[in-house]
Order: sequence, then structure tokens, then C-alpha cells
Amino acid sequence: MNKQITRVVLMTCLMLPAHAVMAAEGIRKIVRADGVIEYTNISSGQSRGVGSISKSRSRKKNTYESIYKYRESNGVLTFSDKKPKRGTQFATLKFACFACNPSSSVNWHNTPLNLTSYTADVTQSAKKHAVDPALVRAVMHAESSFNSRAVSSQGAQGLMQLMPATAKELGVSNSLDAAQNIQGGVKYLGALLAMYQGDISRATAAYNAGPGAVRKYNGIPPYAETQAYVKRVGILHKRYQQAIP
Repeated sequence: MNKQITRVVLMTCLMLPAHAVMAAEGIRKIVRADGVIEYTNISSGQSRGVGSISKSRSRKKNTYESIYKYRESNGVLTFSDKKPKRGTQFATLKFACFACNPSSSVNWHNTPLNLTSYTADVTQSAKKHAVDPALVRAVMHAESSFNSRAVSSQGAQGLMQLMPATAKELGVSNSLDAAQNIQGGVKYLGALLAMYQGDISRATAAYNAGPGAVRKYNGIPPYAETQAYVKRVGILHKRYQQAIP
């Protein structure tokens, strides 16, 4: 929600930054031949003969990476930025705001939509706060990719990533409760739309960077994350409008 927030979700109980978790486990970063980034605690000598591992190369740290921890069929413990295939047990050590990475390779024009989760809550909240339900889904998709248990390192929680102070002001007592989170998030989004007289771009920019940043720049702030976020929410909004009956 705030530009300075790094959205990190620890699906384990260890509230540690991902780099600390990796350092503690002796993990090194590698890049496979197909370009997929992986993190493993297998030494370079041990990795010979394992087809998924290639030589590492330097790369600028991407603060938006999501890191998945799992074991391959041959027993190799792997940490990768690519979500494992369905059926593979894994833990997410780091979760990023789905639509906030300026260099994301996701095709926002055809990435799968979620038309079924939380239908009753979205419909009720959207009607109550005069917000297009397609926009609600677009923001949820962008914020958490519909992960109701998402918790950032700064404390933003749930489907619409509410900060504790904001949640309290919105009357949300448990942001990890999907119904409460949607109710609070939609209420806040509705207030922003009213503030900007229905300007969706400014409202979603404020949802990401804060109303103060929008006021300071008299429009969408020149932050790469916020500009990418607003553009992608816009794409998702139009797609959800076309897809929702």
C-alpha cells in the first residue's frame, strides 16, 4: 500500500527477511540455462549431474522476487523464483506484490483471472461502497493474487494488503479474515474513488503509494512500482469487466 513497503510474506513462522533465511541455510543463488533463478544449498561440486543447475551469474538484486522452497524428485532442496509444478509441496519464503514489479514478465493481457473466489463478499462490499466489483477483483489480484493469508514484512495483511492502522480505522479487527479484509479494502477504495471524483488511476495510485504522494505530484507519482501497478490494475480491471457476467 505504501511505496516504501516491501511486500514479503513468510508462509513459515519465521519472521526473517529472505536473504537471512538463505544465509542461515547456506544457500547460493544460481541461474538455470532456461533463465529461471534458483536458490540451493547444494554446493557447485555436488550439483554436477543435476540437470536443473547451471553456473551462476551476477544479476542486480530484484527486491520483488518471490522465492519458493521445495525438493526436486531427486531430493535436491531448491529455492526458486518460479512456482513449482502443481502437486509439488513447497513453502513461500518471500511473496511479492503481484503487480508491483516494473520488470515483471507476466503478460497482464492473458494471465488467468479469478472469477469465483469470494464472490458473495466482493458483490456485497462493492454494492455497499459503490465500487465496481471488477475493480475490486483487479485490486485483489494485483495486491495478493487472492492470497488471504498474505502478510508483508511491514505488516500489511490479507487479500487487499491492509496495514494495521488503516484496518483499525476501517473497522477491521482481523485482516486475515477474508470477509473483513474485503469489506475494509473496498471501503478504503471507495473513499479514494470519492476523493478523486471517480478517477480510477489516481485512486489506485493512492492505494499503492498513499494519497499524500498523489497530492504531491498532482497525479500518479513518478515511482516505477506505482506506475506499473496502476497500469496493470487498469488492464486487469478491463478484463474483469469483460469476464464478469
